Amino acid sequence: MDQYKRMGLFNRLTPPRGLVAGTVAAIAVAWTVSALEPGSSSTAPIVQSAIYLALLALTVANPRLKVKVVRTVQRWTINPVMRALVAIGLNPLGLAILETRGRRSGLPRRTPVGNGRKGESFWIIAEHGLRAGYVQNVRADPHVRVRLRVGLRYRWIPGIAAVLVDDDALARQRHIVAWHPLRALNAINVRVLGADLVVVHVRLDWFGKSDGAVKSTRTLESTEARKDVPVNN
Repeated sequence: MDQYKRMGLFNRLTPPRGLVAGTVAAIAVAWTVSALEPGSSSTAPIVQSAIYLALLALTVANPRLKVKVVRTVQRWTINPVMRALVAIGLNPLGLAILETRGRRSGLPRRTPVGNGRKGESFWIIAEHGLRAGYVQNVRADPHVRVRLRVGLRYRWIPGIAAVLVDDDALARQRHIVAWHPLRALNAINVRVLGADLVVVHVRLDWFGKSDGAVKSTRTLESTEARKDVPVNN
């Protein structure tokens, strides 16, 4: 019995896969940027490193509390700014906007996400897992739109989304990044801010022919993970 208790405690105190690597990468980026600025103070990278380490500790100690804290900050500060920037054509981080329909209100909900477009597929690594509001919206109604830059203009592309609970989020993330610097930066942020990653796949409909006669979300969740580019664990 004591052995099982110790194993349970060990599991609870073990950080999620990829979190430590993401934290180390985020700290390295902070110090690298500081080093590249002549005469810059070390205060900023020290503060950033402390924040990243605090998020790591909070993830281990209380993942639910971390999700609440990060979601609150994102909802009231980061997301509105990014939505406004993309709306006027400015997108320094190379993000996209995912539009879902609120599962309770029925109103459009727009969330900045990493640009995970691969051909006719759009991949999202949701840092808050099944707790994310847009993930819950997708499970209630898979019909979504994604605002992407096509050529010199931004367009809304309709699609059908599915939550792939059995897909390997870290392996999928590595495939999405593919040495792209902005996607790599977003991947670091997702790992640092996240607590329970999950994959969302959107099948883009470039000709706008998506309609209600589509497979159910449950069917999509079980089939889409086996389509497209395979991921090696």
